[in-house]
Amino acid sequence: MRTAIVGAGSLGTIIGAFIVKNGGQADLVDSYVKNVEVLNEKGATVTGSIDFNVPVKAYTPEEMPGVYDLILLTTKQTANHIILPQLLPHLHENSLVLTLQNGIPEESVAAIVGKERTAGAAVGWGATWLEPGKSSLTSSMYAMENFAFDIGELDGRDTPRIREAQKILSLVGAAHVLDNLLGLRWAKVLMNATFSGMSAALGSTFGDVLNDEITIQCIAHIADEAVRVANACGVRMALMQGKDFETLKLNGKEDIPSKIPFYHEVWDQHVLLKASMLQDLEKKQKTEIDFINGIVCKKGRENGIATPFNSKVVEMVKLEEETGVINTMAAKKEFLALL
Repeated sequence: MRTAIVGAGSLGTIIGAFIVKNGGQADLVDSYVKNVEVLNEKGATVTGSIDFNVPVKAYTPEEMPGVYDLILLTTKQTANHIILPQLLPHLHENSLVLTLQNGIPEESVAAIVGKERTAGAAVGWGATWLEPGKSSLTSSMYAMENFAFDIGELDGRDTPRIREAQKILSLVGAAHVLDNLLGLRWAKVLMNATFSGMSAALGSTFGDVLNDEITIQCIAHIADEAVRVANACGVRMALMQGKDFETLKLNGKEDIPSKIPFYHEVWDQHVLLKASMLQDLEKKQKTEIDFINGIVCKKGRENGIATPFNSKVVEMVKLEEETGVINTMAAKKEFLALL
């Protein structure tokens, strides 16, 4: 499959670098001209859990050559209304746009490129964009080799094209095909709403949040709200990383200690990770908070499910966006009234 990775930021740079390093083909596409220039001149550089550099081909959206069988979409949802129309001339009737974005983006992607050309994937690892052409892999290689991607068709079918996409993503890390895309998406929303949301709200790494007595309680409540909202939408969360996130539903505060080992089993591989939303805040850019914790709040309101912890995260991140002042772990006191 002729492949393009649209959005050569933290994830896209690493995905493209691994694909090319391991013998595949992938063009990197990004609207940041300096990034494209460096990628073409110096190659894609990956640091962190693994270090390597590999020559790649990179283009701006205006320079994209020809049509592609597979588009791996790694831009932020906030840019969909701009980038997706630009891709239309580069799609043929049977092209597949596989969105690796956060939240539940398939509906908005399908509205532009067509439902028949849309599928989804959840990413089980994290990265930090360092500079043009260079990203740091902040999750462990164990996470990459076992839980890199979960992918699926909108209707849950096991199709030849999703298997071809799986082969390409397998050049990066383990790629699992699932038959419950919405369940997969809600599980990923939970993963992001918990640690990415709190990382952004508190200006901290995942490890900081994981190992703090107060913030881990907040994580438990954020997860509980996400499970309850998903269930109210008629969705049962799919297994991710071999774990059943449905078990994170709480019967009461007294359940929290029994859930903490689950969080360590899943997130100990990502303690160095700093949420992409926090990286956005550091760059004075808008975050995807409305598509992560915000989607839990929105769907909660629609279904009569209270989401005070997710709402607090949204409130704090939006204030950081507005003021340009990033919180520290000291801001955990904002949650004390909810505990």
